[in-house]
Amino acid sequence: MTDRLRIENVGKRFTLHNQGGVAIPVLRGVSLAVAGGECVALTGPSGAGKSTLMRMIHANYRTDEGSIRLRADGQAPWIELAGADPRAVLAVRRGTLGYVSQFLRVVPRVPAREVVAEPLIALGRPVEAARAAAEAMLARLNLPEALWRLPPATFSGGEQQRVNIARGFIHPYPVLLLDEPTASLDGANRAVVLDLIGEAKARGAAIVGIFHDAQARAAVCDREFEIAPLGAVA
Repeated sequence: MTDRLRIENVGKRFTLHNQGGVAIPVLRGVSLAVAGGECVALTGPSGAGKSTLMRMIHANYRTDEGSIRLRADGQAPWIELAGADPRAVLAVRRGTLGYVSQFLRVVPRVPAREVVAEPLIALGRPVEAARAAAEAMLARLNLPEALWRLPPATFSGGEQQRVNIARGFIHPYPVLLLDEPTASLDGANRAVVLDLIGEAKARGAAIVGIFHDAQARAAVCDREFEIAPLGAVA
C-alpha cells in the first residue's frame, strides 16, 4: 500500500524558562514513512524521544523543524500537521488520526459508554447507534456491563486502559498512534488488543506504536524504527 504518514526531518527542543532559557534538544532530523497496513514500533532507550514524537504527530507538541503529513488514503491530498491551525488539527483527529495513550483523560462523571461513543457521535453517527457500538467494543474488551454507565475515573488502571482502547478503536482511523496499548492488561485482554491491531492493519491503517512488551511488538509490528538520544544542551 501507499504511504499514509510521512515524517521528514523533524526536530524538537524544550526550553527551560526557569533555568535561564536553556534549550534541550530531544529530536533532530527524524524521518519516517508508514504505509497503509503497516505497523511500525518506535524503539530506543528511555528519554530518547519516542513519546515526544508520538505527541508531535498528534500535534499535542509543536514541531520546531520539519514536516509531518498524513492522508486518509492513497488518493487523498496530504495534510500538513506541523504548524497547522488548531481547527484543522481537531478535524484531522476527528476522522483520520486516532491515538491510544497510556492514560485516560476524560470529563468527570461522564459514563464509560459515553466516553467510548463520543468519537462516533462527533462524526455524526446517531447517538443510539454510537452507544450500541461502544457497548459492543466494551464487551469485546471484557469490561463488565455493570461498569458501562459509571465514570471511568473510579476504575482500576486496567479497566481504564480498556476504556481508552475501546475509544481508540471505535472508529476505523486511517492513521493510528498506540502508546503502550497492552500495558496494565491481563493475558486475555492483551490478546483482544492484538486482534484489534491486526484488524486495523488488515483494513489498511498506518500504525505507529510504542511497545515495551516484546512479545506484543513481535506479534503485530512489521518493523522497528530506532530513535537515538541526543543528550546535548544548547
